[in-house]
Amino acid sequence: MTDVTIRAADGGSFMGYVALPSAGKGPGVVVIQEIFGVNAVMRAIADGLATQGYVALCPDLFWRQQPGIQLTDKTDAEWARAFELYKGFNEEKGVDDLKSAIATLRADKRCSRKIGTVGFCLGGKLAYLTATRTDADCAVGYYGVGIENALGEAANIKKPLMLHIAEKDQYCPAEAQAKIKASLAGNARVTLHHYAGMDHAFARVGGQHYDKAAADLANSRTAAFFKANLAG
Repeated sequence: MTDVTIRAADGGSFMGYVALPSAGKGPGVVVIQEIFGVNAVMRAIADGLATQGYVALCPDLFWRQQPGIQLTDKTDAEWARAFELYKGFNEEKGVDDLKSAIATLRADKRCSRKIGTVGFCLGGKLAYLTATRTDADCAVGYYGVGIENALGEAANIKKPLMLHIAEKDQYCPAEAQAKIKASLAGNARVTLHHYAGMDHAFARVGGQHYDKAAADLANSRTAAFFKANLAG
């Protein structure tokens, strides 16, 4: 496991954490961070994807504010800093940086050129935006925040997209979920999974709302989705 330098489209560069499969090569997956940065949770997700045969890259999307952020969800001070970074995050630039990350991974000789994305929380919405704005081969979003505000882009979805939606998500209430379902449920390229009784971040290992059964189910669905769309 190592770091790689990614060149930003508008100048400058930022880092990304890379996890390699035992074979040393495979399809690529860009792992899109939560509001806590490229922390131990995100690196563990990348490592897990590597064990499934993928070259996983988790780019530092907060680099424009403060490079190298690695927060946890264990203290009030870290939560406060995470929300500061979230509020200061430039979504347009973030998508541009994801395009750069996808291009960097696709150009890596260890990658088969097929690229998927998977994001959580903030990254869940960004994963949706990679489906509407980038050339990623597929995308997966876990409990994305704010997707309902970008449904006007749904017509741009040209590749498979899977969204995991927590029924009791405090950051994506029932009204927002209804809008997402109404806009996307009829799209043959989109798969929506709803998790009854689950709150935001139910798949964050060690988090307050972690639910192993729901997380295992969502992760198994993601694994099958990536196998179908990337491994062939």
